[in-house]
Amino acid sequence: MRHYAVSLTALGLVAFGWAAMANAATPVTQVTVDTTKPGAPISRQIFGQFAEHLGTGVYGGIWVGKDSPIPNTRGIRNDVVAALKAIKVPNVRWPGGCFADEYHWEKGIGKGPRPVTLNSNWGGVIEPNTFGTDEYMDFLSQIGAASYVSANVGSSTPRETAEWLEYMTSEKETSLAMARRENGHPAPYAVNFLGIGNESWGCGGNMTPEHYADEYRAFSTYAKNYNPEQTGDKRMMKIASGANVDDYNWTETVMKDTQGKEIDGLSLHFYSGFENWPPYQPASGFDETEYAKVIKTALRMDELVTKHSAIMDKYDPQKKVALVVDEWGAWLKNEPGTNPGFLFQQNSQRDAVLAAVTINIFTRHADRVRMANIAQMINVLQAMILTDGDKMVLTPTYHVFKMYVPWQDATFLPVTYDAGTYSHGGVTLPRADIAAAKAKDGKVYVSITNIDPTQPLEVDLDALGLKAKSASGQTLTAPKIDSINTFDKPNTVVPKAISATAEGGKLVLKLAPESVTVVSLD
Repeated sequence: MRHYAVSLTALGLVAFGWAAMANAATPVTQVTVDTTKPGAPISRQIFGQFAEHLGTGVYGGIWVGKDSPIPNTRGIRNDVVAALKAIKVPNVRWPGGCFADEYHWEKGIGKGPRPVTLNSNWGGVIEPNTFGTDEYMDFLSQIGAASYVSANVGSSTPRETAEWLEYMTSEKETSLAMARRENGHPAPYAVNFLGIGNESWGCGGNMTPEHYADEYRAFSTYAKNYNPEQTGDKRMMKIASGANVDDYNWTETVMKDTQGKEIDGLSLHFYSGFENWPPYQPASGFDETEYAKVIKTALRMDELVTKHSAIMDKYDPQKKVALVVDEWGAWLKNEPGTNPGFLFQQNSQRDAVLAAVTINIFTRHADRVRMANIAQMINVLQAMILTDGDKMVLTPTYHVFKMYVPWQDATFLPVTYDAGTYSHGGVTLPRADIAAAKAKDGKVYVSITNIDPTQPLEVDLDALGLKAKSASGQTLTAPKIDSINTFDKPNTVVPKAISATAEGGKLVLKLAPESVTVVSLD
């Protein structure tokens, strides 16, 4: 067993003026990663994305049209595709969200003019239907992601969902399959995940859990995938609409009433950043008190996952049904001067910390949480990417997702450490959040998040069962807790490379305040 030392300059402590802090006496956090006791597989699907017809998330964010001066491939932005390929997006949930339960798929296909409708959920704006099923599938093929189609239960019928699946997946010469071929795709599409309804307790129909369970069974009966290549482990997974936050009765009822009814996943929605509706915390220009309050709400995810999982264990002790957290992230006050119905918010270093601690929670529950989708991918809520015309900027959250790419389909490793405490404004949080995984290539990765925005974190790391000679990775920090990337200054918050070799028999990492660091031990 060996230890390593990392220079302060490499970690950005000197660059941001924290050298004095770093040189001051800092309590050392002892961390032990046990590589001899691997845990559950970490499904790459927990790094899923969400693209709803909302604001400029689709129109402007993904779709600019084939005749746009913005570089595109068949109407889809090339810059966005390249950025998403770099983070190896595993799946994209579409078309919603609340939009899904008012979406009628036949209006979004065909080469001729398409019906123009209203998006009544998000700003009451025009929905041109130019980005539909075929464009969505083209987008997925360009970024290399799996499909997660959200079916309309609230304002539709099992027949409409069945016919949509026939259009997408049938290889036989049915009228719907022939229509797909005429629209440019002879081969059937792969529908990897099917969400049966969205927020059926709210915008998806205001149903009781008992009523929704009845609807689920009916829709699931007729939701058939005809793609001959989707059998066995590749079969389409059916995901039921799950609870809002701590509605444990919803989880109890749906799990009880859908046993043995082709249910592969149950969703959970939880947004950080506010205790009561409506969201009120600013996304930029906030202070330390507001920082602490938002991170506190994010850490509640562990409690929610734990309690919902315990209920699921009663009906599914073998954990065949995944807990799918297909809407999560920070929901903050929209940026001044923007349409409130577009949910556009900036993305700061606080969001990076929030993303890291949430991902770590998912990995600790990897036996049950096998899929998740951050809300949302582009220009909406806690986005990966912001666009404005031909401009594009990558957010701090994007950089966290890229740093965590090795965790996709890795194996959870247990970590023991004293997290310490950070307190401010009546809020007390753990000072550190640390997780580890063994990647598919055999390397061990450790993620260390310093939640404390005022003091550096010093870590003395042991790895049981591992003989390594070096460590390398990236750290993400910022000049201030509310630092953001803008179109004019896109590199204010970007990762910095770090590397280390054995020095004096110790691996001591001194990490900047409010930072996210991921290193591999080699």
